Amino acid sequence: MYHNKNETLHYLRDRSSESYGEIIRIHGVKDYKKRADAINKATKRTTQKLKAIILQRSASQAWSKNEIINNILMVTYCSYITMIEYRNKAWPYEYMSFSRRIGELWEPFCTNCFDFPVRDDIELYEPPLFSDVKEQLQQEIRHYINALHLTQKEKNQLLEYYDKVWSLVTSGEIKLELDLHFKIKNINFNVDFKSGFQSNEKGNTNRLLLVASIYQNIISENNECLLFVRADEDDNNHYLQTLKNSGIWDVYCGKETYEQINKYSGFDLLSWINTHIQWEDDLNEDTLQHFQDSDLIKYLSW
Repeated sequence: MYHNKNETLHYLRDRSSESYGEIIRIHGVKDYKKRADAINKATKRTTQKLKAIILQRSASQAWSKNEIINNILMVTYCSYITMIEYRNKAWPYEYMSFSRRIGELWEPFCTNCFDFPVRDDIELYEPPLFSDVKEQLQQEIRHYINALHLTQKEKNQLLEYYDKVWSLVTSGEIKLELDLHFKIKNINFNVDFKSGFQSNEKGNTNRLLLVASIYQNIISENNECLLFVRADEDDNNHYLQTLKNSGIWDVYCGKETYEQINKYSGFDLLSWINTHIQWEDDLNEDTLQHFQDSDLIKYLSW
């Protein structure tokens, strides 16, 4: 399939055309937001079916892992082309929505390399729940306090102060799930993907620092936290530099990110992108014309 991009695009476009006709009948021509959402969902369903076929055939025909990921990536990319075309047809893109959308599509494209890895010693794992981590830590602290040579009154006072501190820390539940979690040997890798790092990332930066601190200092020392940034970022980005200098996040930007994806998944994603992804050649004329007229071409870059 990955040697036949045009055939894959043709199939997905035909499927999207069928879905779009049905969507117009349901939502009409005025409700553009519902049309856009519906066509995106329809394209995703078709893509999932194609991926299921790939996995079934790969098992029955003993495909190599390299063949599997190549086909998965091609179906994913072609679905993005189709999704962008029909989303633009239903609701023409402007720069904010399109730049954000291109960034959103990049992360799941990259995680394909870990969902279908080439190397044999990698496996995905389910991140812990903060409620479980909290309960375990509370039990350890209570056990420690109860073992101290103090009066029961003093122990109760310590426990009361301890509970007050927890009430401040957990005023809002902390989400420990990031974009990707995988394990190699005895090391857990926890990855967050960012298409770009903006100048207003204070809240996100604080959350990432807290999450990485919990992984490394409370859960286990066998946890590493990686931040993969698509864009090349300069040294003037204060929040990105804060994460780089934290000692608990390993931060990679631009080409470095693709080198790390290759290192951990065993697949050279950057070479695949350079070989197969040609946004301006693959998008249809109407969509490309709109992007040219609206100065959106510059966002077509991974």
